[in-house]
Amino acid sequence: MSSNTPKTASFSSHTPNPARAPSKSLREDRSAFPSPRTAGKPATGSSGAANGAVPRVAGPPSPRTKKGKPAQYDRFIPNRSDKELASSQFNIARSDTEQPLDGATIAYHEEVARACGVSINKRILSFKEEAPTSDRDDLRQVYSRPALKSSASTTAKRRILNTPERVLDAPGLVDDYYLNLLDWSLGNTLAIGLDQSVYLWNASSGDVNSLCQLEGDSYVCSVKWTTDGSYLAIGTCDGDVQIWDAESQSRIRTMTGHQARVGVMSWERHMLSSGCRDGSIWNHDVRIANHKTAELIAHSGEVCGLTWRSDGALLASGGNDNLVNIWDARSAVPKFTKTQHTAAVKALAWSPWQLNLLASGGGSHDRHVHFWNTTTTARLDSIDTGSQVTSIQWSNEYRELVTSHGFPHNHLALWSYPSLAKIVDIPAHDTRVLHTAISPDGQTVATAASDESLKFWRIFETRTKSGKATKNGMLAAAAATAGAGSGLLRGVPSSGAGSGSGASSASDISHPAHFR
Repeated sequence: MSSNTPKTASFSSHTPNPARAPSKSLREDRSAFPSPRTAGKPATGSSGAANGAVPRVAGPPSPRTKKGKPAQYDRFIPNRSDKELASSQFNIARSDTEQPLDGATIAYHEEVARACGVSINKRILSFKEEAPTSDRDDLRQVYSRPALKSSASTTAKRRILNTPERVLDAPGLVDDYYLNLLDWSLGNTLAIGLDQSVYLWNASSGDVNSLCQLEGDSYVCSVKWTTDGSYLAIGTCDGDVQIWDAESQSRIRTMTGHQARVGVMSWERHMLSSGCRDGSIWNHDVRIANHKTAELIAHSGEVCGLTWRSDGALLASGGNDNLVNIWDARSAVPKFTKTQHTAAVKALAWSPWQLNLLASGGGSHDRHVHFWNTTTTARLDSIDTGSQVTSIQWSNEYRELVTSHGFPHNHLALWSYPSLAKIVDIPAHDTRVLHTAISPDGQTVATAASDESLKFWRIFETRTKSGKATKNGMLAAAAATAGAGSGLLRGVPSSGAGSGSGASSASDISHPAHFR
C-alpha cells in the first residue's frame, strides 16, 4: 500500500468475518425482545442471513463520507413523546406478565392509583385538560351571579340638611368655653343657662318656663339632668350645686363646699359628680345629709369635661391642664391618664354601642379628636378637625359621631366610625359653637353659640324598614304650638311664658319671647 492511502479494514465476502458473530448475537437479542412497533412482523435480518446476504458493517469514515451525504444507520429508533413513554413501559410490563394478578394485588394497585389521583387505564403524564363530562356540575349554576335587587328594595340615602329646623334666641348666654350650659332630658325638655337664669323649653309642646333666677352677682355655670329627667342640677360661680324638681319647679337642696365655680357635672343614678375650677372633682350622694363621699384630685387646671360611662364603672374627666383622666368608680386614683392633647379638653363622650370606646376633643391649640380603648388604655385613632373642638355627640342608631367647633370655622362636622371619613360639614353659627345636646330619640342635635342663638339640626334621622324617614313629633308639635299664638314671637318681648297676642308669619322662624 502507498503511504498516501488511508488504512482501511478490508473483508472478503467469502472470508469469515470475526466481528459478525457478536453482531449476530446482538441481532438475535433484539429479535428476542421486539419493540412494540416491530412486534408480530418477520425479522428481516434472519431472512437475509438465510439468503447468504452479508450485512453492511460501518467502518472508519472515509474522506468522501465526511464531505458527501450523511451516514446511514442500520436501524430505526422511534421518537416517542414523554407522555407516552411511562405508559408504554407500563403496558409492556403488563403484557409480558403471564400470571394473572390476584385480587389483593389488584385492590392494592387501585388503592395506590386512587391515592395518587390517577387512573390505571389513563395516561400518567397529560398536559391537556379533558373536556367536561356530563357528570360534572353545571358551570352555569356554579358561576351564576345572584340577581340584583330592585331599586325599590334598596335603602334610600339619608338626607342631612345644612339648615336648622328651628332657631331660638338665647340672650345672655355667657361666652365661656369652660362652661356647660345646655342639656336635654329624657322627658324631652331642654334646659339652658342664660346668665343668672335657667330656662326650660318643652320640645313636645313648645312651652318655655323660667325655672330659677340666682341672686346677687351669681351666674349659672353648668346644668345637668338626672337620667330619668325628673331633677336638674345647677352649678353656680359661687361653688354651690343646687338640685331642682322640674315638675314642681322648686329647689330641693343646695350642696356647698367647692371653693370656686362648678363648670361641669355628671350624674350616675343617685351620685352626682361635679368639676371645679380649682381642679378638684367631688362625688355627692344626694340621698344623705353629708353629701360629699369622695374627692378626686388629679387635675392642676379647671375641670371642664366630665362624664360617667353608661354602666357606672368608669368616669372620664378633662381639664385645662390638657389631661384626660379615667377613674374607676371604686378608687380615688386615676386608672390611667392621657397626655396627648395640647389644649384644654372639654369634649368627652362615651360610645353608646361600645362601652370601652371614649372620644375626647381638644381646644384651639390642639383641634384633635382622639379615640381611646379604656380597657387596653390604647389610643385607637385620631382626627385633625382643623378647629377648636367644643363637644362630641355619638349617634345611637348609626356608627357616626358629630363634633361641634369654634374658631376658625364655627361649624358642625359629621364623621363615620371607624373609617373616620367626614360625611358632611354644616356651617352652624356666626360665632363659635359652645354647647350641644342630643334629643332623647337621638335624631336632633341642639347647638348654642356665643351669637346668642339656639338651633336644632336633624342629623341622625331614624328610618323605618321601608326606607322612609320617621316623623319627628318633638319639634313638629312645638312648631304647631308656636304658630298657635303661644307668645313665641321673634323680637317681641313677653312678660312670661305662654303670653302674647300675635303669631309670626310662615316665613319667619319662631322664637320664645322671654329668651330675648
